Amino acid sequence: MSSELLVYMSGSFVPLSAANVSIFDSALMYGDMVFEVTRTFGQQPFRLRHHLERLYGSMRYAEIDCGLSLAELEAATYRTIEVNQAQLADGFDFQITHNVSPGVFGYYRSAFPDRPGPTVTISCWPLRARLAEYAPQYEAGVRSVIPSQRAVPSQYIDPKAKNRSRLYYRRADHQAHRVDPEAWAVLLDGNGYIAEGTGSNVFLVHKETLYSPEGRNILRGVTRGFVLELAQTLGIPVQERNLEPYDLLNADEAFFTSTPFGIMPMTNCEGQPVGNGTPGPVTRRLLAGFGEHVGVDLVQQARAAAAAVAGESAMAQDAAGS
Repeated sequence: MSSELLVYMSGSFVPLSAANVSIFDSALMYGDMVFEVTRTFGQQPFRLRHHLERLYGSMRYAEIDCGLSLAELEAATYRTIEVNQAQLADGFDFQITHNVSPGVFGYYRSAFPDRPGPTVTISCWPLRARLAEYAPQYEAGVRSVIPSQRAVPSQYIDPKAKNRSRLYYRRADHQAHRVDPEAWAVLLDGNGYIAEGTGSNVFLVHKETLYSPEGRNILRGVTRGFVLELAQTLGIPVQERNLEPYDLLNADEAFFTSTPFGIMPMTNCEGQPVGNGTPGPVTRRLLAGFGEHVGVDLVQQARAAAAAVAGESAMAQDAAGS
């Protein structure tokens, strides 16, 4: 059995090293590729159906027909996990990525008779190294910067459709990192309200009430939706409304949400502490409740991943020195 991960490519499985997209694919020509990233907890996909439903919503918005029903794509996803099970059984979790584009663009199709339809990929990737990076961040929280780059408003490209046209995310990250190489960007929309992070949603807490930006100029994250549900289950008041940088700078707590890390405390913004500069009680309560729901202590898993990565690094250094 090959030790290489396999990728679902428009109906077939190919080794990761052989998985490729044409330079004339519409995704590269026009950026019209939509995607989803799901992760597992205890090796089981978390809210896969939610992610796939959003993927089909994105395809409808982008006018892409992947040629598969949602049930068929879901079955192909579980088959992709199955064929990669041996390579993913490291005791940690993994992510599942779906990418869909219309395929080779228009008049270039004649050169690619073996690729007549849309491009549909499903891939798996182990999360251990990524989780290891989160271990100290869960403890201390992350710093944030509000860059000059704005989020793209919904009247131009609706961010609710999760797409690969994300140059504005990269520009925001570059701008934030010039201020602080470790900072996470918090984007504002065209009206100056807080929108989202670059691949994450933003929450703040004030007087024990949880606030989230309205779902207008943001990607309505699957994890964001779960946290809103979780807060109500825990009896934490929730409001979705327009939020300004002033609100964030005067918040008692703040955090990011996203598929890979779940909930990440934000303890500094624009060089100033958020609250007392440590992960706050509401954030910690939500993080604990998240872990209880999925059956995985996110912070402890990240610590274990960091220990495993450090151990492998030490062994490699010992081997190199012997």
